[in-house]
Amino acid sequence: MTGERPVEQVTPDSVIAIHDAGYREVEKRLSDGIVVDLGSGEGFETVKFCGPNRKVIGIDYDQIAARSALSKWKTRGLNMFRMDCAKLGFRSGSVDYACSSHIIEHFREPALHVAEVARILKKEGTGFFLTPNKPTDFENPFHVYLFEKDDLTRMLSEYFEDVWVGALDCTTTVKDEIASRRSKAQKIYNLDKFNLRNRMPRSWWILFYSKLLPLGQKIIYRQSMGGNTGIDDSHFFVSEEVDSTMPILFGVVSKSKMSQ
Repeated sequence: MTGERPVEQVTPDSVIAIHDAGYREVEKRLSDGIVVDLGSGEGFETVKFCGPNRKVIGIDYDQIAARSALSKWKTRGLNMFRMDCAKLGFRSGSVDYACSSHIIEHFREPALHVAEVARILKKEGTGFFLTPNKPTDFENPFHVYLFEKDDLTRMLSEYFEDVWVGALDCTTTVKDEIASRRSKAQKIYNLDKFNLRNRMPRSWWILFYSKLLPLGQKIIYRQSMGGNTGIDDSHFFVSEEVDSTMPILFGVVSKSKMSQ
């Protein structure tokens, strides 16, 4: 557990709620067909897509996560495979829906990921992209390419004819809770007087971060998790407009330029 994957009782309520709300909004826009969830982790969100007229396939790069998800959710109709989300093992134009939730920011070359989504989608298929809004992201070494609305719109428009980018916004309660957690985290970062985390090799910083964040969440954020805040997905909503206070960008695309 690096702290990067949401895990109930370990991850702050607001972070769990962000993911819940994103998957809720995607699920509302699904109909029948083949649904692929990219970067699905242990599948506790992906399984919400399952329905009688849908074939739902979760994809994750981590084999342990993929196996865990399959063991938990296979009886609910979830299929799981290990793949690289920049090199997907699907035929071109074979998928009705593709969900990319909080994964595009992990690619040094995110266009490779977007191109693969465009390739596998049918011409009439729909893709969904959820990613942190750059102004609100905070000191996450796993996030290597951050977007603002215009940046994401431009990249998606290279591969899709129809592109809409809005935001997943939240209530003042959530924004205050996030600000409180970041204030606590900043006090820890302030101990790094010589900015060593940005001077050391990135792989070293990721290693330290991966080991320390889960401990920090349990100690520093203990009042922010386990349902203590009362924050859930109902505190989030889709916004047509985007400003620097909104935590998540939400893109909906169709009419792939790569489909035949």
